Amino acid sequence: MTVHDDRPLLLMVRTGKREFREYLLRSLAPAYRVHLFTGVAPTWELDYVAGATELGGLLDVKAMAEAALRLPDGPVAGVFTWDEARTPQTAELAVALGLPGDPAVTARCRDKLLTRRALAAAQVAQPASVPVGSLAQAFAEAARIGYPVILKPSDLALSVGVIKVAGPEELAAAYEFTSAVRHGALPDWRPQVLLEEYVDGEEISVDAAVHHGEVTPLCLARKEIGHPPYCIEIGHYVHGDDPLLHDPQLRRLLQDAHEALGFRDGVTHTEIKLSSRGPRIIEVNGRLGGDMIPYLGLRATGVDVALAAAAVACGHPPVVAPDRKLVAAVRFFYPAQPDTVVETLDFDRAGLPPAVDELALLAEPGERRSPPPAGTVNGRVAYATAVAATPRECERALDAAGAALRINGLPPADHG
Repeated sequence: MTVHDDRPLLLMVRTGKREFREYLLRSLAPAYRVHLFTGVAPTWELDYVAGATELGGLLDVKAMAEAALRLPDGPVAGVFTWDEARTPQTAELAVALGLPGDPAVTARCRDKLLTRRALAAAQVAQPASVPVGSLAQAFAEAARIGYPVILKPSDLALSVGVIKVAGPEELAAAYEFTSAVRHGALPDWRPQVLLEEYVDGEEISVDAAVHHGEVTPLCLARKEIGHPPYCIEIGHYVHGDDPLLHDPQLRRLLQDAHEALGFRDGVTHTEIKLSSRGPRIIEVNGRLGGDMIPYLGLRATGVDVALAAAAVACGHPPVVAPDRKLVAAVRFFYPAQPDTVVETLDFDRAGLPPAVDELALLAEPGERRSPPPAGTVNGRVAYATAVAATPRECERALDAAGAALRINGLPPADHG
């Protein structure tokens, strides 16, 4: 006898690396029948999905829509992705299936220049920003805005090509650095360089679910930035009782930014600087946060960002019910020397404090890894998470995990 499964059918467009995304699928599987659209044969995902369709590396929207309509266990209740590069196709697929999604809004989030223009039109607080097409123009705009300034590509992620420029003597090399960034999958791609006002203060991120235009914060993370002047995110802390989650000025800024972008349904990852002149929007991404941030939110607050994201993808309001007030944190580790060939990689787990939560290895034997800037995208060799009652306990646990990491038998600082 066939047992009817009344869980909603959710289409997932790609997944990502297991070490960074498995916890999300683990949350979704009990509540949804997840069908995966992927460019390669699924592996670890098979423990969590109800089915999978291989459609080749390009994941054409028309092919995905046709495949979705052929699924025998439909209809599809929602479509979503947490892959930054696949957000445009996912939005188009949702529209093709009559589900929540807006390709124009996704484009405004994906391209930082379009984001800046939309926020400026609505007078939402953000840094001054201008596209520059030459070094001469960069010098002129930097002099107008005032140093320090930030250079960044308009449509990449993971802080690739982002650099802080302290003064005019550094600008030429910095402009060459950002202009030289290339996209591995698009050989003809060249960056549109943005020159922006440097905003002082702590940087945070807010993952939020948006339903019919109402923005519900799910998880607020405080960033650790390293490897200056390259603005690399090396860690995050999530406080279960962070007062910023209830700050009316910050909540108003989030709502205003989403309204300016026209973002009415879906999930976002918004980066904000808490400047001396008030909070400023740095960017708004139309996806969940990476770097294990939703996992930290789950461990620190009990709020399941994956389930909230699935709910709004299916046209339902998110259910947000915090049930704890802990602190959770993550730190990422790099080799000390460029072009390090990883022969052995592991943590010495003996004697680690109980606050150490997860230890993950991100490199295989024989692979090369470099610290930033060369290793901004794939230079990380490992990460550790910690959960405790206080930030200081998490910090000590992550320090201990870093000291316990061995690359080719040696600590990261000594292995070269």
